[in-house]
Amino acid sequence: MPEVRVVTDSGEALGIMSTRDAQKKADSMGYDLVEISPNAKPPVCKITDYGKHKYNLDKKQKMAKKNQTVIKLKEIKYHANVEEHDYQTKLRHCKEFLEAGNRLKCSLFFRGRENSHRDLGVKLFNRIISDLEALCHVDSPPKIAGRSLAMMLSPLNTQQRIAKEKEIRLREAAASEKED
Repeated sequence: MPEVRVVTDSGEALGIMSTRDAQKKADSMGYDLVEISPNAKPPVCKITDYGKHKYNLDKKQKMAKKNQTVIKLKEIKYHANVEEHDYQTKLRHCKEFLEAGNRLKCSLFFRGRENSHRDLGVKLFNRIISDLEALCHVDSPPKIAGRSLAMMLSPLNTQQRIAKEKEIRLREAAASEKED
C-alpha cells in the first residue's frame, strides 16, 4: 500500500500515512485529498478544498501570464537608393518598434546594378545605427549574405536608454566646444 506525506490546508504536517488513511482523514474533515508534489519521495498530499485549490492555481497562472512580456521581431526593408523622406519615415517606424520593446531586423536587398555598390548599403546601415543609438544596441552588425544585407537591433531598457542619452549629450557638448 503506497504511503504519502500529508499536510493540512493550514500547513500543519500530519506525517506519513497510507493513502487510505489519508483519504479517510480528509473525508472526516470534510475536505478533499489533493496531490501537491507527485515526484517527491513519498508524494505530498494536502487536505484542502479541491475547487479552492484549482481556483488558486488558475489565478497564479493568470498572474504569471499577465506579468510576462512577449518580445516580437519586426522587420524594416530598405533599398540602397532610398530617398531622404522614405528614410525618415522608416526611421520613425524603427523608433516606434524599439520603444514598444520589439526587436528589429533591418534588411536590404541589392537589385541589378545596386549589387556593385554594396558600400552604399553598409553606409545606410551605419547611418541607421548612429540615428538609433539612443534607443537600441546592435545584436548582429550589418552582414552581407548573397544579394542581401541584414542586421539585428534590440531595444535598451529604460535605465540603459537614460545613460545612453546622457552620454550622447555629453559627446555633442564636447564636439560643440571643440568647434568654438
